[in-house]
Amino acid sequence: MDGIRDREIHLVDPYEPKDPDGLLRMVFMIPYGHAFSLMGNGPMGLHDLINRTKDVPAVAERALHYECLIQEGNRVTTPDGEVYRSIESPLPVGTADVIGVSIINSGSLHSVFQQLDLAGVPRRSADRIPGEHPLVVGGNSGLADPEPMADYLDVIALGEAEESLLELLRVVHAHREEPGSGVSLYEKLVRIPGLYVPSLYICEYLPGGGVAAVTPKKLTVPTKASPAYRPVRELHPAHFVYPKSDGTAAGIHPTLGCRHSCDFCNLGVPPFRHAPIGMLKDYIDRLEARKIRRIIISSPTFTQYRHRRELLDHISAYARRAAAEGETVTTIIGSIRADELTADYLESVTELEEFGHLFTELNLDQARGIITIAPEWASPDLVAMYGKTQRRERVDNAIELCRKSKDVNTVMLYFIVGAPGERDADRLAIADYAQDVLHRLGHPDGTVIVKLHQFMPKPGTAGQRLRMSDPDLVHTYTAQIEDRLRDLVGDEKFEQHFRVLDLGASHMHLEVICSRGDRRIGLVLEDLYDANIDLHTVTKNQLVEALARRGLSYDRHLRHLDEPVLPWHTLNHVNTTAEQQLATALYERESTLG
Repeated sequence: MDGIRDREIHLVDPYEPKDPDGLLRMVFMIPYGHAFSLMGNGPMGLHDLINRTKDVPAVAERALHYECLIQEGNRVTTPDGEVYRSIESPLPVGTADVIGVSIINSGSLHSVFQQLDLAGVPRRSADRIPGEHPLVVGGNSGLADPEPMADYLDVIALGEAEESLLELLRVVHAHREEPGSGVSLYEKLVRIPGLYVPSLYICEYLPGGGVAAVTPKKLTVPTKASPAYRPVRELHPAHFVYPKSDGTAAGIHPTLGCRHSCDFCNLGVPPFRHAPIGMLKDYIDRLEARKIRRIIISSPTFTQYRHRRELLDHISAYARRAAAEGETVTTIIGSIRADELTADYLESVTELEEFGHLFTELNLDQARGIITIAPEWASPDLVAMYGKTQRRERVDNAIELCRKSKDVNTVMLYFIVGAPGERDADRLAIADYAQDVLHRLGHPDGTVIVKLHQFMPKPGTAGQRLRMSDPDLVHTYTAQIEDRLRDLVGDEKFEQHFRVLDLGASHMHLEVICSRGDRRIGLVLEDLYDANIDLHTVTKNQLVEALARRGLSYDRHLRHLDEPVLPWHTLNHVNTTAEQQLATALYERESTLG
């Protein structure tokens, strides 16, 4: 632990450590190694905020997936029965007052079992004893449908937890000091805006999957829960920047949310906000002072940032100064919207010397600069029907800008397949699209990577009820599109200039049930976990059998959800008319010939 702490560099303003005597102890359990854990701005930012806020009666710690841990099937254990502890304290994680878990995607819900087992904490809320076991709080985008984890998480933070989590800690501390008020801790917590307490709601289940009703247990419990979002002036710096680094990399979040509200994406759900430019420039200066040469701009809507040119110029100036010392500054930028790509932006990016796409390891020998664009569909009317404003001519304009730049020779294209409204010809048109992009790019060493994603209805969007395709079927589309592209360009040119990639079927099968399931799905995941079935490679047959043992149907989770009440009813605020109009238009298009 001393080695981990010694490697850490504090990149935000320092604060005076609290005296932990009499305070709550909150441990954020982060299921990654140290370097990757530092990129998790949710838990890292909250860890920083709790520790620097004097009137919060708690200290925050972090417990990671340490290199010494031993993997035994689905379970992880410490060597020689050692205590699983945090970075900051030798005390067992299981003795904390509050444990926080962050779930990035719904296909990783089972990680909660592994983390709680490792900490020696009972998995199910009903088995945990108040005062003896910690309160377990979950959050992040993987809980857009929180119901599969409802029996395992005591509280779920919705949206941004900067205010709700701090208030939770105040309430828990006060309740511990004076518990005899006649009101349970959960009833106090459910009144905090931005918190959802699953155990205070009763679900009436439908055969095979889904719910007929979700009702509060008491009149004092609200019928709905809503996410909390804060204005920029109320967010601390660690919400926008990585507060710590191990010296190899650091990152920033220049934007929150998205200006657009596409019907298949929940990125547009939070209000769109810009990070203060002065804060980000000051942070870059701190990276330069610490000689941190790898900068991650972790924002899928970075092209919407009003100060992007000023920020990129500031990074470029740092890169030039480092180059004068014989060192290279690498800037990694997330995907961009083609309709927001301008000559000014591209000029600023290419002046960074070394830049590329976020978290992508392409192993391209000839790659210089990589630009990632998400057309989503090759058919213009599908793009429009799903509310995407990125028309084909805007993509063409973006590629033309790349053609004029000697620094960009690789374009990654994101496409969605298996979506309602889609026809066979729409999928095959992706190959034609890729061929055209390479032609327009015009570089002899150009490369086009086609990245295929299965359509996944997202809770909280107008497309949340839409039908899903079987991932096994969708996986065959990859080969069809690749074959079409090979036919168009020939095998030799394909091998030299193209790649077609997807995420694989196993991961998608798990997301089918986790992204729109009810509380019984958590029991299925626990059954599979206890049977030591690898949930990263689980097959459809294994899922079907496990679901059947709990009276659930896999196919029922694929269908259009036409029942009035969705499993995540308590969190659902989507306009039903918008849902119906979208579904009607898509299914009508699908049923007609192109």
